[in-house]
Amino acid sequence: MRVVIGEDEALLREGLVLLLGRAGFDVVAAEDDAERLEAAALRHRPDVVVTDIRMPPGRTDDGLRAALRLRSRLPRTGILVLSQHLSRQYAIDLLAGDASGVGYLLKQRIADAGRFAADIRRVAGGATVLDPEIAATALARAEQVDDRVPRLTRRQREVLSLLAQGLNNAAIAESLVITEKSVVEHVSKIYDALQLPQTGHQHRRVLAVLRYLSR
Repeated sequence: MRVVIGEDEALLREGLVLLLGRAGFDVVAAEDDAERLEAAALRHRPDVVVTDIRMPPGRTDDGLRAALRLRSRLPRTGILVLSQHLSRQYAIDLLAGDASGVGYLLKQRIADAGRFAADIRRVAGGATVLDPEIAATALARAEQVDDRVPRLTRRQREVLSLLAQGLNNAAIAESLVITEKSVVEHVSKIYDALQLPQTGHQHRRVLAVLRYLSR
Protein backbone atom coordinates (compact mmCIF):
# COMPACT_ATOMS: atom_id res chain seq x y z
CA MET A 1 0.00 0.00 0.00
CA ARG A 2 1.52 3.29 -1.15
CA VAL A 3 1.48 6.33 1.15
CA VAL A 4 2.45 10.00 0.80
CA ILE A 5 3.22 11.84 4.05
CA GLY A 6 2.96 15.56 4.78
CA GLU A 7 4.60 16.72 8.04
CA ASP A 8 6.82 19.75 8.59
CA GLU A 9 8.43 18.57 11.87
CA ALA A 10 11.49 16.61 10.77
CA LEU A 11 11.59 14.15 13.68
CA LEU A 12 7.91 13.30 13.41
CA ARG A 13 8.12 13.01 9.63
CA GLU A 14 11.05 10.60 9.87
CA GLY A 15 9.25 8.73 12.64
CA LEU A 16 6.16 8.31 10.47
CA VAL A 17 8.25 7.02 7.58
CA LEU A 18 9.91 4.47 9.87
CA LEU A 19 6.69 3.45 11.62
CA LEU A 20 4.75 2.96 8.39
CA GLY A 21 7.63 1.17 6.72
CA ARG A 22 7.76 -1.32 9.59
CA ALA A 23 3.98 -1.78 9.29
CA GLY A 24 4.35 -2.82 5.65
CA PHE A 25 3.47 0.43 3.90
CA ASP A 26 5.44 1.79 0.95
CA VAL A 27 6.11 5.47 1.72
CA VAL A 28 6.68 6.93 -1.76
CA ALA A 29 7.12 10.55 -0.60
CA ALA A 30 7.43 12.51 2.65
CA GLU A 31 7.12 16.29 2.27
CA ASP A 32 7.48 19.20 4.72
CA ASP A 33 5.35 21.67 2.75
CA ALA A 34 1.67 21.55 1.75
CA GLU A 35 2.36 22.59 -1.84
CA ARG A 36 5.02 19.92 -2.29
CA LEU A 37 2.72 17.40 -0.59
CA GLU A 38 -0.02 18.12 -3.09
CA ALA A 39 2.38 17.87 -6.03
CA ALA A 40 3.79 14.58 -4.74
CA ALA A 41 0.32 13.09 -4.27
CA LEU A 42 -0.72 14.07 -7.79
CA ARG A 43 2.51 12.58 -9.15
CA HIS A 44 2.42 9.28 -7.23
CA ARG A 45 -1.36 8.82 -6.86
CA PRO A 46 -0.97 6.84 -3.61
CA ASP A 47 -3.52 4.73 -1.81
CA VAL A 48 -3.47 7.12 1.16
CA VAL A 49 -2.23 10.62 1.97
CA VAL A 50 -1.36 11.20 5.64
CA THR A 51 -0.90 14.88 6.39
CA ASP A 52 -0.63 17.37 9.22
CA ILE A 53 -3.18 20.20 9.16
CA ARG A 54 -0.84 23.08 10.04
CA MET A 55 1.98 23.19 7.52
CA PRO A 56 4.12 25.64 5.52
CA PRO A 57 3.99 27.78 3.56
CA GLY A 58 1.27 29.54 5.57
CA ARG A 59 1.55 27.44 8.75
CA THR A 60 -2.18 27.68 9.37
CA ASP A 61 -4.50 25.12 7.75
CA ASP A 62 -2.45 24.63 4.56
CA GLY A 63 -2.30 20.86 5.02
CA LEU A 64 -6.07 20.63 5.43
CA ARG A 65 -6.72 22.76 2.35
CA ALA A 66 -4.32 20.60 0.34
CA ALA A 67 -6.16 17.51 1.60
CA LEU A 68 -9.52 18.95 0.55
CA ARG A 69 -8.21 19.67 -2.94
CA LEU A 70 -6.74 16.18 -3.20
CA ARG A 71 -10.08 14.66 -2.20
CA SER A 72 -11.56 16.29 -5.27
CA ARG A 73 -8.70 15.53 -7.66
CA LEU A 74 -7.87 12.00 -6.43
CA PRO A 75 -11.20 10.44 -5.42
CA ARG A 76 -9.64 6.97 -5.14
CA THR A 77 -7.00 8.13 -2.66
CA GLY A 78 -7.79 7.96 1.05
CA ILE A 79 -7.09 11.09 3.10
CA LEU A 80 -6.05 10.97 6.75
CA VAL A 81 -5.27 14.28 8.44
CA LEU A 82 -3.45 14.66 11.74
CA SER A 83 -3.70 17.52 14.21
CA GLN A 84 -1.99 18.50 17.44
CA HIS A 85 -5.19 20.05 18.72
CA LEU A 86 -8.85 19.15 18.46
CA SER A 87 -10.93 21.26 16.07
CA ARG A 88 -14.57 20.40 15.50
CA GLN A 89 -14.70 22.78 12.52
CA TYR A 90 -11.78 21.07 10.80
CA ALA A 91 -13.61 17.76 11.16
CA ILE A 92 -16.78 19.26 9.67
CA ASP A 93 -14.85 20.71 6.71
CA LEU A 94 -13.04 17.46 6.01
CA LEU A 95 -16.06 15.19 6.35
CA ALA A 96 -18.48 17.36 4.38
CA GLY A 97 -20.06 15.57 1.45
CA ASP A 98 -18.91 12.00 0.90
CA ALA A 99 -17.07 10.95 4.07
CA SER A 100 -15.80 7.65 2.66
CA GLY A 101 -12.04 7.16 2.66
CA VAL A 102 -11.45 10.07 5.04
CA GLY A 103 -10.00 10.26 8.54
CA TYR A 104 -9.14 12.87 11.18
CA LEU A 105 -6.97 11.87 14.14
CA LEU A 106 -5.09 13.67 16.88
CA LYS A 107 -1.33 13.15 16.68
CA GLN A 108 -1.29 11.38 20.04
CA ARG A 109 -2.89 8.37 18.30
CA ILE A 110 0.39 7.71 16.48
CA ALA A 111 1.78 6.35 19.76
CA ASP A 112 -0.38 3.25 19.29
CA ALA A 113 1.42 2.09 16.15
CA GLY A 114 -0.78 -0.94 15.55
CA ARG A 115 -4.04 0.99 15.84
CA PHE A 116 -2.66 3.85 13.74
CA ALA A 117 -1.63 1.47 10.94
CA ALA A 118 -5.05 -0.18 11.12
CA ASP A 119 -6.76 3.21 10.82
CA ILE A 120 -4.71 4.03 7.71
CA ARG A 121 -5.77 0.73 6.16
CA ARG A 122 -9.40 1.46 7.03
CA VAL A 123 -9.20 4.83 5.31
CA ALA A 124 -7.54 3.25 2.27
CA GLY A 125 -10.40 0.76 2.17
CA GLY A 126 -12.98 3.55 2.05
CA ALA A 127 -13.94 3.74 5.73
CA THR A 128 -14.42 6.89 7.79
CA VAL A 129 -12.13 7.32 10.81
CA LEU A 130 -12.77 10.02 13.39
CA ASP A 131 -10.73 10.55 16.55
CA PRO A 132 -12.61 9.44 19.69
CA GLU A 133 -12.02 12.83 21.37
CA ILE A 134 -13.60 14.66 18.45
CA ALA A 135 -16.60 12.33 18.49
CA ALA A 136 -16.95 12.83 22.26
CA THR A 137 -16.81 16.62 21.90
CA ALA A 138 -19.45 16.59 19.17
CA LEU A 139 -21.69 14.33 21.24
CA ALA A 140 -21.31 16.56 24.32
CA ARG A 141 -22.33 19.60 22.28
CA ALA A 142 -25.31 17.73 20.83
CA GLU A 143 -26.45 16.89 24.36
CA GLN A 144 -26.50 20.62 25.18
CA VAL A 145 -28.47 21.77 22.15
CA ASP A 146 -30.91 18.88 21.63
CA ASP A 147 -32.92 17.45 24.52
CA ARG A 148 -33.39 14.18 22.61
CA VAL A 149 -29.76 13.13 23.15
CA PRO A 150 -29.88 12.96 26.98
CA ARG A 151 -32.91 10.68 26.63
CA LEU A 152 -30.71 8.03 25.04
CA THR A 153 -29.52 5.33 27.39
CA ARG A 154 -25.85 5.21 28.40
CA ARG A 155 -25.32 2.27 26.05
CA GLN A 156 -27.02 4.07 23.18
CA ARG A 157 -24.76 7.09 23.66
CA GLU A 158 -21.75 4.76 23.60
CA VAL A 159 -22.98 3.24 20.34
CA LEU A 160 -23.63 6.72 18.90
CA SER A 161 -20.08 7.81 19.71
CA LEU A 162 -18.63 4.70 18.04
CA LEU A 163 -20.87 5.25 15.03
CA ALA A 164 -19.45 8.74 14.70
CA GLN A 165 -15.92 7.31 14.80
CA GLY A 166 -16.76 5.24 11.72
CA LEU A 167 -16.97 1.78 13.31
CA ASN A 168 -19.17 -0.84 11.71
CA ASN A 169 -21.53 -3.09 13.67
CA ALA A 170 -18.95 -5.83 14.19
CA ALA A 171 -16.35 -3.39 15.51
CA ILE A 172 -18.89 -1.72 17.81
CA ALA A 173 -19.94 -5.10 19.15
CA GLU A 174 -16.32 -6.04 19.82
CA SER A 175 -15.58 -2.72 21.50
CA LEU A 176 -18.60 -2.90 23.82
CA VAL A 177 -18.49 -6.69 24.27
CA ILE A 178 -22.06 -7.16 23.07
CA THR A 179 -23.61 -9.03 20.15
CA GLU A 180 -24.02 -7.55 16.68
CA LYS A 181 -27.76 -8.12 17.04
CA SER A 182 -27.74 -5.85 20.10
CA VAL A 183 -25.81 -3.23 18.14
CA VAL A 184 -28.41 -3.31 15.34
CA GLU A 185 -31.18 -2.83 17.89
CA HIS A 186 -29.38 0.08 19.55
CA VAL A 187 -28.67 1.75 16.20
CA SER A 188 -32.31 1.45 15.18
CA LYS A 189 -33.47 3.07 18.44
CA ILE A 190 -30.87 5.84 18.06
CA TYR A 191 -32.06 6.59 14.53
CA ASP A 192 -35.67 6.72 15.70
CA ALA A 193 -34.91 8.93 18.71
CA LEU A 194 -32.80 11.41 16.73
CA GLN A 195 -34.95 11.20 13.61
CA LEU A 196 -32.02 10.19 11.43
CA PRO A 197 -32.62 8.55 8.04
CA GLN A 198 -32.55 4.77 8.28
CA THR A 199 -29.87 3.21 6.07
CA GLY A 200 -27.82 0.04 6.11
CA HIS A 201 -25.01 1.60 4.09
CA GLN A 202 -22.00 2.14 6.36
CA HIS A 203 -20.79 5.42 4.84
CA ARG A 204 -24.28 6.93 4.68
CA ARG A 205 -25.06 6.12 8.28
CA VAL A 206 -21.72 7.54 9.48
CA LEU A 207 -22.38 10.67 7.46
CA ALA A 208 -25.89 10.98 8.88
CA VAL A 209 -24.55 10.75 12.44
CA LEU A 210 -21.73 13.21 11.75
CA ARG A 211 -24.08 15.72 10.18
CA TYR A 212 -26.36 15.43 13.19
CA LEU A 213 -23.50 15.93 15.65
CA SER A 214 -22.15 18.84 13.61
CA ARG A 215 -25.32 20.95 13.74
